[in-house]
Parts: sequence; C-alpha cells; structure tokens
Amino acid sequence: MKKVSLYLFLLFGVSCIKNNEEKKTPISNVAFDIAYEYIEKGKADSSFFFFDEARQLFLESGDSLGVAKCLINMAITQKDQGDHFGAQETALQAVDYLDKSNPKHHIYLSTNYNNLGAATGKLNDFEQALAFYKLALQFSQDSLNSLIYQNNMAISYQNLKAYDKAVQIYTDIYHSVQHNRRQYARVLSNLARTKWLADPTYPAADELLTSLTIRKEETDQWGLHASYVHLTDYYAHTRPDSALWYARKMYDTANEIQSPDDQVYALSKLIELSPEGKAKEYFHTYQLLTDSLHQARAAAKNQFALIRYEVEKNKADNLRLQKENAEKINRLTRQRFFTGSLVFLFILSVLGGRFWYRKRKQRLELEAQHKIKASQLKTSRKVHDVVANGIYRVMSEIENKEAIDREGILDKLEGVYHKSRDISYEAEESFPAEQTYAQQITELLTSFANEQHKVLIVGNESQLWDDVNENVKTEIKHVLQELMVNMRKHSHTDQVIIRFEKTDAQLKIYYKDNGVGMKNVDSQGNGLKNTVSRMKNIEGQITFASELGKGLKVEIAIPIF
Repeated sequence: MKKVSLYLFLLFGVSCIKNNEEKKTPISNVAFDIAYEYIEKGKADSSFFFFDEARQLFLESGDSLGVAKCLINMAITQKDQGDHFGAQETALQAVDYLDKSNPKHHIYLSTNYNNLGAATGKLNDFEQALAFYKLALQFSQDSLNSLIYQNNMAISYQNLKAYDKAVQIYTDIYHSVQHNRRQYARVLSNLARTKWLADPTYPAADELLTSLTIRKEETDQWGLHASYVHLTDYYAHTRPDSALWYARKMYDTANEIQSPDDQVYALSKLIELSPEGKAKEYFHTYQLLTDSLHQARAAAKNQFALIRYEVEKNKADNLRLQKENAEKINRLTRQRFFTGSLVFLFILSVLGGRFWYRKRKQRLELEAQHKIKASQLKTSRKVHDVVANGIYRVMSEIENKEAIDREGILDKLEGVYHKSRDISYEAEESFPAEQTYAQQITELLTSFANEQHKVLIVGNESQLWDDVNENVKTEIKHVLQELMVNMRKHSHTDQVIIRFEKTDAQLKIYYKDNGVGMKNVDSQGNGLKNTVSRMKNIEGQITFASELGKGLKVEIAIPIF
C-alpha cells in the first residue's frame, strides 16, 4: 500500500489505446466503437462487455491485431478495477495475437507489457513486474512512454531494495527531463526519496520541497499527492508534527483526485501520527473505506468473470441452436431412409434373417474382444496413473525440494510398491488428515515447480471444493498430475498458469503454459488420452488447444450436481 500513489502517478500516461492509425482505417466492428464510447463515459463494465463482443468478431474475421487491441483494453480495465489476476490472464492472451517482428505492433506490445507489470506489481511479485517493464521499454517507440516505463522499473527496484539501480535510472532520466517542469519535479522527488531510502541520513528535504513548489505552480494534483507522501515518510521519525501536517495534506489531495487507494494510505498515516482521540476517528473512517474498497474490487472481479461467461454462453447457445437444426434435418432424412429400408427388408426377409444371425454372432464375438481390450486398457491406465506418475511425482519432489523428508519419501514409495503388487485394488494416495483438498491440490502442483518451471495457481480456495464429490476430486487430481507430468517431460516451458473457478452449474479449470506446444492435439500420448477418458467418466469435458511454439492451453469443465 505504501507505493500506491507513486504507481498511480507513474502509470498516469497509460490509457486505453486507440491511435491515429486506427482512426484512419475504416472499422466495421461496431462493438469496438461502442466499447470506446463507454470508456469515455467511465462505464468500465459496459466497455469490457463490448470489447469482449468485438474480440469475438475480430477472431471470426481473422483479424489478430483487432483481437489483441480488445484484450489489451480489457486487461487495462481489469487492472484499474482491482482484478489483478484477471488482468494478468487477459494480457498474456493478448501477447499470443501480436507479432514482435512487426514494428506496427510494438506500441501495443509496450502498452500491454507495462500493464502486465503494473498488475503483477500489485500482487507484490516485483521481480516479474520488473521483467515486464523491461519488455515494455524494449518495444517502446515514444520517448514519454519510455520515461514512464523507466520510472516503473525504478519503483520495482525500490520495492526490491535495489536502491543503487533505482538511483541510476533516476539519474539518467534527470538529465533528459530538465526542460519539462512536471517531469523534472517528479524525477527530482523520486531521486531524493530513493537516496534517502538507501541512506536515512541523506538530507532530502530541500529537493523534496523544491519539487513540491514546482508542482503547486503547475497545479499538478497527482504530483502534489506524491510529494506529500514523500514528505510524510521523510519527517515521520524526525519531525512528527511536520509529518502529521503533510499527512493531512496528503489525505485532502487524495480526496480531490478521488483515489480510494491513496485515501486509505493517507488514513493509515494519520492513524499512525495523530493523538489517540483523533486516531480513533481516523481509524473508523479507514475501516469503512477499506471494507468498501474490498467489496468494490471483489464485485468487479466477479462482474468481469460473469461478463465473459455470458458472452461465451451466448456463443454456445447459438452453436447449440445450429446443431439442433442440423439434427432435425438429419432426423427427417433418417426417417425417410428407414421407411425405404423397411420395404426393402420385407422383400428380402428370408435372406435378411440369415444375414442377421451371422451378424449377431460376429457382434457377440466383437463385444467379447472389446471387453478384454477395455480390461487391458483399464489396467494399463491404472499402472500409468498410480505407479508411473506416482514415481515421477516422488522424483520431482526429490529434484525440487532442498530439504528432503526422508520418511515421507519412503512412505510414498512404499505406497506405490503395494499398489503395484495388487494393481486391481482401488486405493488412492493418502494425505495427512488435517490437509484440505485445496491444500492437496496446491501441494501436488507446486511439487512440479522449481527455478526453471514457475507454477502460478489462481482460485484454489477451500470453498471451491465444498460441493464437489470425492469421485470427481479423485479424477481431477489424476488429470492435474498428468498435465504437470506432461509439462515437465515435453513442454520445455518456464511458466504455467492454472486457474480454478466455479459457477452455479460447473467447475472449470484452465491450464496454460508458454512451452513448445504440440504438433497435433488429436495425437496425444497415452497419458493425455487417459485424461479424456477420466473426464468422460464424470461427465466432464477436457479441451486441448495448441499451436507449435505457442504453448498449450487446456480447459476442463465439470458439471456440479
């Protein structure tokens, strides 16, 4: 929370993108234009809905850049409304539709990576945020945007306590912005603050006050708020009265710019610096505002998920209607064919009876063969899931964990040994009695993570699994294990995102990696084929989508009864 005002100020130049090039090009996608109209009116939910509609139209027409523009704007909206995980997912989807070798795409790449950095920073993953900001700077074609991206990098270095690197960035910027008073005031204040953070004895007061004076003259409200934050922190331990005065100014400015995050931070400083009686009054306001902010962000997150669900549902409904019409035509055709066949069979009844007898005999023999093959397949799948994947998971834990639980590893190997002796015994892997299912899933997925394979888990909350029966949980565990084994063996990925969500009627699991993908998703190995079979057993669906070199996406949908 401490750097909220700085982030808002440094990201002030990032807005929804619609440049002159787009205005010159005729746009037949009406939903795209409507989305921008709602942005100008400040209606985030409506603009998000129409961008999603426009995305689908661009997708159907093969306009990959149009799809990317929609996804970038949707991600920016999600980040601004506090849905940071959703913003990450949407922004990463946009990257797949942009061509890094095409200079015309660079402005969209830089904006998208900067937004990814902002969303990731809000989740306190400053190392990854820094990597995204560097990519934004790499593709930047505008000097002002480049300054913004460099400032964001410096903020990330501050959060990582790499003050020397932050000072170096601000020093480089300082010499290039002296002709611009607002930019100069911002860099001067940030540079002085960073030097003070690196050395608490550094006399930053003169530079901070000089920056404050310039911002007052320029009527720069966001800049003024940043200066009040810096001065409050600077005087907090040496001159509490001055710090309290600046904290009040900070709170007043946060109200003027209508920034709830900055209001919360200012209130936290007022509570810390004010006398006891006044601090209680501020604390009451702080609680109300914090609760309101949390509720608004939770509502926004659910709202965006619901909007995307409704769009996909409408699409599915249209496809279902088309399918039903096709089935009606096919049914009528079959009925006509059946009538003709009855006449033909009546004439050839004697020969038909003999033919039926022979076919029946063949069918019985074929069914017997199928039963044998099914039994063999079941045994093979059990060997793969229980023995092979069990051993591979133990190997992964030994590889990735620095401190090895020798007794735990031996227990798991003994469990695999007993299951391999009596493969027909339906016993599942045991977990500690105090572990929830959500914890079991987290332990399973993170056992495949290491420095080369980053695993991000989203939405795996305990309440997600409340209405899911044990049979479904067992199958899900095997399917996730198979996906992670496949990832480690074949994908050559360095990042995996697994997201869980539940609607009124379905449990959905989304898997995505940035590995090499698969040449042909229809020709999976035995392990992935087993995942399809498992989903059928619980009336679920699993969908694989992959392009060679662009990673693998898997969507799992399971009905909840």
